[in-house]
Order: sequence, then structure tokens, then C-alpha cells
Amino acid sequence: MRLARVESSGEAFWALLESDLCRLRRIRAPFEAWAPTVGLGLASDLCLDKAPLALSNCRLLPPLQPGARAFGVGLNYRSHLERLGSSPPAHPLAYLKPDSALVGAHDEIAYPPLTGQLDYEVELVAVVARPLCDEPRASACLLGYTVGNDISARDAGRRIGRLDLLTQKAMDRTTPVGPWIVTLDELGGAGQPELEMSLSVNGERRQQDNTRQMIFPVDELLDYLDARISLRPGDLVFTGSTHGVGLEDGRFLAPGDLVEVCIEGLGMLRNRIGPRRVLNGARSVGRLGRPDGE
Repeated sequence: MRLARVESSGEAFWALLESDLCRLRRIRAPFEAWAPTVGLGLASDLCLDKAPLALSNCRLLPPLQPGARAFGVGLNYRSHLERLGSSPPAHPLAYLKPDSALVGAHDEIAYPPLTGQLDYEVELVAVVARPLCDEPRASACLLGYTVGNDISARDAGRRIGRLDLLTQKAMDRTTPVGPWIVTLDELGGAGQPELEMSLSVNGERRQQDNTRQMIFPVDELLDYLDARISLRPGDLVFTGSTHGVGLEDGRFLAPGDLVEVCIEGLGMLRNRIGPRRVLNGARSVGRLGRPDGE
């Protein structure tokens, strides 16, 4: 199944895509009623509308259930670390993203005012269906997977010589995710996905790898997070990015750039970088942590 969160006539809702991926039907049943079972391929009454809607008449939203959280994980591909001259960490490095950081599969990516090094990261995103509890294999508790682009402000924290994940990873409207969730049963069930993924900027391939190359597999990432913050239905987990990012060669994103992200069997994100945001005069004073020191 392919499950999308869309907006139509000013209303946001979950929908089931039909096989042609051109039409969808609204799901009337509450998320908590169907999410725990749909990913397992089990029958669930979605209370679908009889009349389909054209996908072209809907806006694809980030597939995040209202009230759910978005988690990120970094440093999870050996080839990326090798190009940066770093060694794999002893355990995952994780962080939280506010829902305001997320945008849909075709939305504009905001260029924040406090960076001059906006970077891209293709990522597999896991979607939680039910609490992990005593499930022997954490990935069995997933609804499925979707596609993410974990845009980063690489110069964040430069002036203090420390990691500044709030600036680097959480700024408004900087993280595309979607276009929909492909359920776990369609991707071989629980375990580590082995999917080809790629990212292009203005038609030039910049990143390409397979999700089998993760240092910390999906099961381990979920266990790591759940040991700290109990995962809930609808939570998103960005699982890290591979080599080829702008940080490696200094080629960062600029306003007007078109970024296309694709993961095998899941779909594509197609987002353009918007104009650089300018802070309101009253909000542009004080020690804001500008990387250029102004």
C-alpha cells in the first residue's frame, strides 16, 4: 500500500493511493485504528470514501501524523565518514526535528537567514506503526518507509566551535519528506531494507548508494531511540545519509537549485530552493550566531 497525507479544499487527511498512483481515496478511520496493522499486510477497515480524488488536485503533505515526532540520525554511512576523514562513532548520533522543519514532496525548501552553506542529504525514513514494547525485532513495529532530504546548515556553530544541531537540522521548512509511505509488507517485512537511493542537483547526480550500507541498521537505530524516548505511532526516523554531500567538496545549495531525491520502490522528492530569507530588522540584532560573524 501507499499511504499519503494530503491537503484538498483546505483540509488535511490520510489517503490510500490507487495502483495507478494518479488517484486516491480518503481514509476516514482514525490513524491509531489502522496504523498498527496495515504495515503487516493485515486487513484493516480504513473506511475509504467511495469516490476517488485526483492526486493532481491534492497537495502532498509530509506524511507525519499530527502530534507525532521526527527524529534524525547522523554519521551512519562509512563512505561518508571516510571522505570526511572521520571514524564511525561508538553509537548513533540522534536529534529531534520540529514538525515546522518538514515540507512536502514538491514544496519549496526555505533558505534560512543564518547559513551560507545549505547542504543536502538523501535519507531513508522509517515510519513507526506501534510502540516497540517487547517486540524482539524493532523494525516489525514499522508502518513502512518514505523518502527524506535532511537539509543541513553546515556552518552552524562555527563561531563557538561546537555542534549546533538546532541551527543545523531544525530550521523552518528545510526538510522535504514523502511523497507517501510504502507499507512494510511491500518491502519484504521486518529487517534491513536494501534499496538504491540517489540525489541530484539541477540534473547532476551527487549521491548514490544502497541502504544496506548503513553502519547502524534500522533495528539498532530504533532500539537506540526507544531506549531514550519511547517511540509512538506516526513517528518518523531519518536514518542518515551517504557520501556525496556538499560538505565534502564545498558545493552547497543556492536559491533556485532543483533537488531531486529518489529511493527505489518508494518514490521521488522534487524541491526547489527558495530565496534566502531576510530577518525582520527588529529580529536581526544581538548575538544570533551568524557564521560570518556579522
